[in-house]
Amino acid sequence: MSKRRQNRRVRRVIKEKEIGACSIFGALNQAGERFGGEGVVRAIANMHDRSNGLGGGFAIYGLYPEYRDYYALHVMYENENQVAKEKAEAYIHKHFDVVHDEEIPNSGEPKAPNAPRTWRYFVAPSEKVDAFENEDYVVQKVIELNSTIKDACIFSSGKNMGVFKGVGYPEDIAEYFLLDKLYQGYLWTAHGRFPTNTPGSWTGAHPFNLLDRTVVHNGEISSYGTNRRHLEMYGYKCIANTDTEVLIYATDLLLRRQGLPMELATKILAPPVWEAIKNEKEKERHLLTTLRQVYAPLLMNGPFAIIIASHGEMIGLTDRIRLRPLTAATSGDMLYLSSEEASIRLISPKLDKVWTPNGGEPVVGKVTKRVKVKNEVLPLARVSA
Repeated sequence: MSKRRQNRRVRRVIKEKEIGACSIFGALNQAGERFGGEGVVRAIANMHDRSNGLGGGFAIYGLYPEYRDYYALHVMYENENQVAKEKAEAYIHKHFDVVHDEEIPNSGEPKAPNAPRTWRYFVAPSEKVDAFENEDYVVQKVIELNSTIKDACIFSSGKNMGVFKGVGYPEDIAEYFLLDKLYQGYLWTAHGRFPTNTPGSWTGAHPFNLLDRTVVHNGEISSYGTNRRHLEMYGYKCIANTDTEVLIYATDLLLRRQGLPMELATKILAPPVWEAIKNEKEKERHLLTTLRQVYAPLLMNGPFAIIIASHGEMIGLTDRIRLRPLTAATSGDMLYLSSEEASIRLISPKLDKVWTPNGGEPVVGKVTKRVKVKNEVLPLARVSA
C-alpha cells in the first residue's frame, strides 16, 4: 500500500471517531417553582448532532412530593428477566419497607431495541438508623443489589427525585417515559451521549445517580483506573463499564461521607496545574498543595464538562484547562448550564447574563432559603460563579 493511501485511511479513521461530542444541559428555577420538561427536552434536542442515539437521559428534582419522605428506587430489569425481578424484589422487601411500587409509565414504543422493564419502589430502610447511617445503608444496599443480581440495576435512589435514561437520543427517551406529560420539577438536567470508548447501554446512559446526587458528563476521564481503584477502597463498585461512574462515587465520598464543601471538592476534582499553584499567595498555595497531595487519586484527568445536581443545588464544572465547552446563563429566576449557548437561547431568548466559566472554576447555584409555592415548601437558590 502506498504512503498516500495509508494517510487517507488514517484521516478517515480519525474523522469517524468524534471525540468532542456529548451534550449536557441543566435548568434550575431559583424561585423554587416547579416547571414541566418541554423546554429542557427542546434544549437538549437542539444539540442532536452531539449524540448518536446510544444514550440519553434526564434527572428531575421535586417530582414526587406525595412520597417526598421515601427513597424512590428506579430499577431496570434487562432481557425481560422475570427471575431477576423476583430476586430483586425479594431483596428490596427484605431490606426496605415498601409503601408503593409500580411500573414506570412509558409509551410502550421505544425507538431503541431491547428496552428493559423499568419499575419504581418508594421505600424506607427497614432498620432503624440515624439520618447519616440511613444514607449509608441505602448506598450499601444499592451497590450490593447492582453487583450481585444479574439483569437488575437500581439506577436512581434519591428522595423526591428521579432519573430516566436509556439507549436512544434524549428526545426519544423523554418521549418514551412521557416526561413532559407526567412530571414537573424545580431542577432538570439532561444528557445526550456519544460514547467513544464504551458501548451504548441502558445502564451506561447518563445521568449517573447515588442517593439524590446526579452527574451528567461530556468528555473522557483518562484517570479512570486510578480513580476507580481509590474509590473501591471505600466500598464503591464500578459496574457500568463507563468512566463517568467514578464521578458520582467521588462526589458522594467527598461531599456526603467526608463532608467537604463543594468549593473544596471542585478543587480536588479539577485542581490548578502545579505552575499555577506556585503563583498563589501562601495560604491558598498551602491549601491547594495539601489537597493535591491528600486527594491525588481523585484528580479527574482528561477533558470534561459536568453538571452535578442535588436537592437545591446545581454545579457546572470543566476540566482545569477547559477542553470541553460549558456556558452559563440567567434569566429572571432561571439558571441555565449548557454545552451550547444556542440551546439556552432557544427556550429563553432574553437572558440577563451569559458567561463562559474558566477552567476548573465552578458555577454554583445554592439553596439559601425556602419559600412556599402552591402549598408546597420548595427551595430558593442563588447563583455564584
